[in-house]
Amino acid sequence: MLILGIDPGLRVTGFGIIEQTGSKLQYLTSGCVRSGGGDLAARLKAILEGLAEVIGAHRPQEVAVEKVFVNVNPQSTLLLGQARGAAICAAVIAGLPVAEYTALQVKQAVVGKGHAKKEQVQHMVRTLLALPGDPSPDAADALACAICHAHGRRLGNVLMKNLKMKKGRLV
Repeated sequence: MLILGIDPGLRVTGFGIIEQTGSKLQYLTSGCVRSGGGDLAARLKAILEGLAEVIGAHRPQEVAVEKVFVNVNPQSTLLLGQARGAAICAAVIAGLPVAEYTALQVKQAVVGKGHAKKEQVQHMVRTLLALPGDPSPDAADALACAICHAHGRRLGNVLMKNLKMKKGRLV
């Protein structure tokens, strides 16, 4: 299973692709889509096209996107939400299922505590994927999102194997 993780941002959108085989995770690629300056529409187009290119080149099967947190500045939150929308559209246009995770969930899954610092996330991503160095903060967050999704998928598969359906309910 190839999983694309996305850390949306209006200036820099991080992406990372991992392969999950059972409980094993393998790094494939990561990087950033930079939208540059200019008007909002042009920046959103750059995010959409950049991620569409990544999806076309690597053919992930599922996508995990970090949810927007409510910022002190409502305008920043709205702009980030639009960047996130462009990222989700790139996945949906490609026909991919999209899962969403809060930053707290991602950090909990990767570091073990929800209020971990960016450096801790980078270090754990490096460790979990056996990378030679720390990925950029945006790419690390995207890879962490993909790892969070992989852990959730694996846990879900284990639970489903051990549960039975009875009269339409899990028992």
